[in-house]
Amino acid sequence: MNSESVLQARDIFKSYHKDRIEVPVLRGLDVEVHAGIVTALVGRSGSGKSTLMHLLATLDQPDQGEIYFRGERIDNASRSRRDCYRNRDIGIIFQFYHLLPELSAVENVLAPTMIGQSVWNYFRTRKEARRRAEAMLDRVGLLHRASHRPTEMSGGELQRAAIARALMTDPTLLLADEPTGNLDTDTGRDILKLLSELNQCDGLTILMITHDDAIAEGADVCHRMLDGKLEETTAALQVA
Repeated sequence: MNSESVLQARDIFKSYHKDRIEVPVLRGLDVEVHAGIVTALVGRSGSGKSTLMHLLATLDQPDQGEIYFRGERIDNASRSRRDCYRNRDIGIIFQFYHLLPELSAVENVLAPTMIGQSVWNYFRTRKEARRRAEAMLDRVGLLHRASHRPTEMSGGELQRAAIARALMTDPTLLLADEPTGNLDTDTGRDILKLLSELNQCDGLTILMITHDDAIAEGADVCHRMLDGKLEETTAALQVA
């Protein structure tokens, strides 16, 4: 299967400092994500996978190296371009959900649209935006909880709401950081099934990081990380 490159990281280095001690995390890492498939980054705690995810999402910047989104260098882009990249081009789901507790499920899903538009544009299109937010909740099986706040929802429901929020702006790429890490086995299996459906039925490109080999084995391409580098790559299909 031939597939265009959506996201590419080249020769990425990243270190953190603790007092006067430099702690290397990523050490010349290269990785590429192709369109229409599920790519997994798997590694133990401390292998650098979460740091890499934050760099790919432009939530942080590498010390050295380059990150490209559809051929455009994004890591050193202007702040407004990086904000737009996170708001429109990619969707992000986190292990800890990061839903706003004072908002209902549907209001949380609406948040990216409210942030990405001017007050006037949002006011003008708010009815259409709400219909789309409700459609996203329906897509993830959570429409019946639209008016509920996070404190009134289970872990699985919180993650479904977070997925709906990430899909709200129709992103090219979904970044999923340990999406089942806080869930029990059965609920985690349901979330993985949902992500698989989004990939297979909607063609959504997904990059998922996980410490769980069983989850990684379900991906089309699996990159194993060790000590800040890719140790090996396995693929269930051929990409070019």
